[in-house]
Amino acid sequence: MKKILVLGGTRFFGRKLVEVLLEEGHQVTIMTRGTTSHPFDDQVEHIIGDRSMKEQLNNHFEGRKFDIVYDNICYTSNEARDFCEVFNGNIGKLVFTSSLSTYSADGKEKREEDFDPYDYPIAWGDKEAFTYNEGKRQAEAVFFQYATFPVVAVRFPIVLGEDDYTRRLHFHVERIQQGKTIGFVNMDAEMSFILASEAAAFLKWAGLSDVEGPFNATAKGKISMGELIHIIEKVTGHDAKITLEGDEEDTSPFAIPATWYMNTEKAGKAGFVFSKLEDWLPALIEKIVGEDKH
Repeated sequence: MKKILVLGGTRFFGRKLVEVLLEEGHQVTIMTRGTTSHPFDDQVEHIIGDRSMKEQLNNHFEGRKFDIVYDNICYTSNEARDFCEVFNGNIGKLVFTSSLSTYSADGKEKREEDFDPYDYPIAWGDKEAFTYNEGKRQAEAVFFQYATFPVVAVRFPIVLGEDDYTRRLHFHVERIQQGKTIGFVNMDAEMSFILASEAAAFLKWAGLSDVEGPFNATAKGKISMGELIHIIEKVTGHDAKITLEGDEEDTSPFAIPATWYMNTEKAGKAGFVFSKLEDWLPALIEKIVGEDKH
């Protein structure tokens, strides 16, 4: 049994991570702002606090030891530095939820070495100082350059699921069903995705195995935006209205200028076997369509 802290564990794949950790008998503490309820009752220790405030991290965790910490909600260099100052010497390992966004969308398959956080120049700042992409790069750089504990940075693409609170895939299903326009930049651009349950499984594996460093984590395969829309059209029985000149309200959250996906050979060699995108994406779309009909 491991003593595990999850920063952000009440929504989506963070919640699924806590579920699988509890199923395996680990002692789990979660820290959230308390704005979202959770189903774990007294199975977890629930600390209500703001992860972005160093003083609160100190107040809640000074002197406490954890085997593994999962940080799903760090976005900046300052937040990563504060984490290191609080937890250096007190944890066995950090698993940081990073992003495909550390890589540019330039049409090339992305490998871990395409972004090197060990030598990346650090710029100190809070959320307002960075784009999401740069914030994640900065957080990785600080963790790998300042932490005295082992670090795994898990680079996820967009995570999909029925209970995705961002409703990014739902956006496409709903607008096609309602006959509303969807704006794209490049219908031939391809993306990779991961299912929320698989994201949780990978995070668990990253924490409990002996791996360190950056890891790409995505289902095998990629799909163009045109192919994705075609599947939704087939499932819904409606034709999509696509524009390449839409306004912000119409714009797809998947509207990328060029193919943007990752290679997972590193994780595969370390022992993690990913699902195939084609095996679950159409079924997920069917479930979302079914939900919308009820």
